[in-house]
Amino acid sequence: MQSIPVDTARLGVLRCANVPELKFSNSETQEVKKDRDGNPVYTVAVTVRPDGRRISVIEIAVSGEPKGIEPGQVVKVSGLTAFVWSMGDRNGVSFRADAITPASGTAVQGKGGDA
Repeated sequence: MQSIPVDTARLGVLRCANVPELKFSNSETQEVKKDRDGNPVYTVAVTVRPDGRRISVIEIAVSGEPKGIEPGQVVKVSGLTAFVWSMGDRNGVSFRADAITPASGTAVQGKGGDA
């Protein structure tokens, strides 16, 4: 799987679309997905509107529980990377970030942080 760095400055205003949700590695057993350091992985839906185009929603995985992120809030996404994937007849693009913080600059969480 190839990782592609994403220039968030080209995505326009980034806004939180929902409360952060735990990501599950097995939905039947409700087993929580963990990163390499054992931190739980969360998914945050973020709206993007590049250059006045239609609004799109991307789901971004981030390690540790994001704090201070609320729906409708403008956020800053650091270290955003896209991954193109294919599994059988399904394919798509997944997103992962090092951190998601409120636009005010207050840190919410970081990879491997104590969040």
